[in-house]
Amino acid sequence: MVDIARDDDTVEIALPPRFAMGERVISRSVIRNDGTYNGRDIGEVLVNKGEIGYVRSIGTFLQQFYIYAVEFVDSGHRVGMRAKELCTLDHLPEEVLAQLGERAQALHDLR
Repeated sequence: MVDIARDDDTVEIALPPRFAMGERVISRSVIRNDGTYNGRDIGEVLVNKGEIGYVRSIGTFLQQFYIYAVEFVDSGHRVGMRAKELCTLDHLPEEVLAQLGERAQALHDLR
């Protein structure tokens, strides 16, 4: 029998945060209001997949996970997100930048 650890069993705060303050990130999925975002209905889309934002603060949840407060440029929402819901735009490996081609320059220009 193979024992596969669930992602939620990992204690992220035993390691440094994956993202830094001010780092540009992109949402890997659609984020809906779970009831913690005031002024919006539960289930309402707050962030679309592919939306670009900036890490504004880093906190923890349940002494286990990092929560990144990300301010998204297009929607203007500031949303708490887990690392698995984000991808960096500032520290992409060279092979990824090579695959992006001209779009890599467009990402650089967004700074």
